[in-house]
Amino acid sequence: MSRIMAGRQIAIIAGGTGSAKLVRGLASIIPQERLVVIGNVGDNFQLYGLQVCPDLDTIMYLLAGILDRKRGWGVKRETFNMLKTLRKYGVEAWFRLGDRDLATHLYRTWLMALGLTLSEVTRRLAEALHVKARIIPATNSPLQTYIKTAEAGAVHLQEFWVKMKAKPRVLGVEYRGASKAKPAPGVVQAIEKAEAVIIPPANPVTSIGPTLAIPAVKEALKQAEGVVVAVSPLTGGKPFSGPAGKLMKGLGMKVSTLTIAQLYQEFLSLLAVDRADARFKRQIEALGVECLVTSTRMSSLKDEKRLAGEILNAAGIRL
Repeated sequence: MSRIMAGRQIAIIAGGTGSAKLVRGLASIIPQERLVVIGNVGDNFQLYGLQVCPDLDTIMYLLAGILDRKRGWGVKRETFNMLKTLRKYGVEAWFRLGDRDLATHLYRTWLMALGLTLSEVTRRLAEALHVKARIIPATNSPLQTYIKTAEAGAVHLQEFWVKMKAKPRVLGVEYRGASKAKPAPGVVQAIEKAEAVIIPPANPVTSIGPTLAIPAVKEALKQAEGVVVAVSPLTGGKPFSGPAGKLMKGLGMKVSTLTIAQLYQEFLSLLAVDRADARFKRQIEALGVECLVTSTRMSSLKDEKRLAGEILNAAGIRL
């Protein structure tokens, strides 16, 4: 790939813990100011009257240096006194909201009740935590991911994954509101004008799928001036973590890195795959997508920085 002008922004379409790991690696080797993170909103939901945005908050906490790395979500050194008290009142407490995390949701809900959009609130929260990267929700429009199950009907992603522990049989997925959703201000420009667009190794169905289901976002990816790079979330036919395999099977997809290439084929320039999937290199390149074979496992900050550096180098990005 030819090198293009250095110093332009890197856009990241993020969602889930795999995204957080790669974002942390990127932020460790290039200035945060060059990063524009477009966050998944499909897992946003109302809980106890509060607007909760798990994927947006995970990225914000990470870039602020307060993410609980062991859990991969929430604030480090968290306490859960609020949930303990709710349980005493007989309230269901299946979603673990920490006490410090609760302040974020309270403030967000309050600001949105005053009329601010989700993107405006996200910017205000990030600035208060001294985050230098730009975090933009994929859309300010209503968009939620629902999983169609055999046992419980259509349930919100959080209920399926956290409350039901992904046990019900998956029949399908709905991105409710996606077809009418408009990208939040700055999303399309960030994608089209970025030096590179990066899709981390995140669940293609629930972490990346909702954002790609917004018609104008997918069109922007097709029109992107820079290279579009993705990292497969699978290795040897299995996801590194989470329910991606079960969801893909439920949608009739083969759980394979080749499937990831096919899902992103219409806008993808380069796919990074784990060495366990090196056998797919020729088939991926036959789709018109370059293939980087490396270790995509991120078990430490060293791994995260190494993979981030390899991706930027393969994409021709000058640091």
